Amino acid sequence: MSVIEEQRRSTIPVDPVGPLSETVLSLLASSPGDERAAMSAAAAAEVAEAVAEPLADDDLHLALYLLYELHYRSFPGVHPGWEWNPAQLHLRAALEGAFFGALDEELPALVVDPAEVGDALFRLEAADEGPSLSRHLEINAELEHFREFVAHRSLYQLKEADPHSWAIPRLSGPAKTALLEVQYDEYGGGRAERMHSTLFAKTMRALGLDDAENAYLGRIPGVTIATVNLMSGFGLHRSRRGAIIGHLAMFEMTSARPNRAYGNALRRLGLGPEATDFYDEHVEADAVHENIAAYDMAGGFARQEPEHAADVLFGARALLFLEERFARHLLDTWERGESSLREPL
Repeated sequence: MSVIEEQRRSTIPVDPVGPLSETVLSLLASSPGDERAAMSAAAAAEVAEAVAEPLADDDLHLALYLLYELHYRSFPGVHPGWEWNPAQLHLRAALEGAFFGALDEELPALVVDPAEVGDALFRLEAADEGPSLSRHLEINAELEHFREFVAHRSLYQLKEADPHSWAIPRLSGPAKTALLEVQYDEYGGGRAERMHSTLFAKTMRALGLDDAENAYLGRIPGVTIATVNLMSGFGLHRSRRGAIIGHLAMFEMTSARPNRAYGNALRRLGLGPEATDFYDEHVEADAVHENIAAYDMAGGFARQEPEHAADVLFGARALLFLEERFARHLLDTWERGESSLREPL
């Protein structure tokens, strides 16, 4: 094993799945001043442009996720200089270009009256006809299916609310106040033990899963990672502040009913409050949040910055679109009697 491979294995809990993730892992195992690393990043940027399925490609989304993690809590042993290193930013821009370019093709812009954004969001929610993953888990799923579902969701839920919080310094006025009202509850209302990420970690432990951040990253397919990269990509770009607001609004609007089903599923499977607390908390909190998020936050932002009203709807539609693909992946693989993960638990 080379020195780089040994260092990589000791800092980032994942192996590469293709040339893009291989390049990123090698970058992060080296020094930000390494000229060879910069050259390999430039070469990988050209590879990103040729990815056939940028909405779900395992390699592209693992590579992009690893780069986005530099802006959260990063990985032990990775040099902090990589966060704003020009070589990695160039590569990240190429990965983002492939991903968001494909999304733009799938979701052409809608014209919307900025004063009607809140109502438009509720119409989008009502028109959504994606498969009901929550209903399947509530009624039919076996415990192993639910454990897989939780492993998939761990990439986001263990840092729940963080991607949306990038929007806080980019808003002002009533929209900012509404966003902070939602986020305050997400972070436990002043109680660290009630932070939603902490409650999810408790659910993972109750299911016999590893609650360390990114513990299952190496098993999770691109179709899942894309749902998290969507939030990070929206949140990290000021130009996409409308999209991250729309994403959060739809996230809150579509949360209460599925979370009730997830809690019911765990009770059906014989699990107690340690497992269900996270989901039961969301039933109550998100039922309160949906109108605040749709009308005060998203609607308030659109009225304040009407030129970005279509971006709000794009963020909401992108969430529904990628979540439908995620749900179909899980349901289809389970119907075939297969694991929905790249490697079974």
